[in-house]
Amino acid sequence: MEEKSVNKTNTNSYTFIFAIVMVVVVGSILAFAATSLQPTQYENMRQEKMQNILATVGVETDRAGAEELYKKYITEEIVLDYEGEIKEGVEAFDVDLAKEIKREPLEQNFPLYIAEVEGEKYYIVPLRGSGLWNAIFGYISLKDDVNTIKGAVFDHLGETPGLGAEITQEWFRERFTDEKIFDGSGNLIGVSVVKGNSSTSKDDNQVDAISGATITGDGVSDMISERLQYYLPYFKSQTDVKVANN
Repeated sequence: MEEKSVNKTNTNSYTFIFAIVMVVVVGSILAFAATSLQPTQYENMRQEKMQNILATVGVETDRAGAEELYKKYITEEIVLDYEGEIKEGVEAFDVDLAKEIKREPLEQNFPLYIAEVEGEKYYIVPLRGSGLWNAIFGYISLKDDVNTIKGAVFDHLGETPGLGAEITQEWFRERFTDEKIFDGSGNLIGVSVVKGNSSTSKDDNQVDAISGATITGDGVSDMISERLQYYLPYFKSQTDVKVANN
């Protein structure tokens, strides 16, 4: 009797081997693509960081022009310790705030950027805190009196679209312009995001909140006051502004 031929492509072993080969091939391609794109991704992140820092002092640019303008307007990059002293051997631009805030304050690095735009001096402080679902972060710049806000930029990792995610919008950021971070007695208050605040005063340490985004707004308030407190020793040494001893 004639033997029937077996189609090896229908066997379980063939399917198993084929699946392994495809996993290896696809994995290798993805790994190669990720490695190849890493320098480009890193450069995009650098340029976006420069864009955000510049935006706080009113210098708008696209990614392509960010580095040139950054070198033009950012005159100093320094890192402070907990006592407000300048630390040597640490590059401010390389400090990862996501990692720093997990350490004890005494061990943290506090990056600070100093800009000069049209003869005016500004101090730019990186921010990071917690929103409703994930981290929120950004930058805030202070005028030379280290009390008046020049501008702010905020971003997030996972806030709700149309609600907490609105912190990235220009109309929300503009609410912080010219707000004060100290009260009349020199105490660091920061700026609180308050629901229903319709006041046009820039001396009340408050801005109007985003409707339906209370927790995200509280996160913005908290990260501003929490981060700025660590810069008080340095600011006190640089200016005559009255700073409370916390």
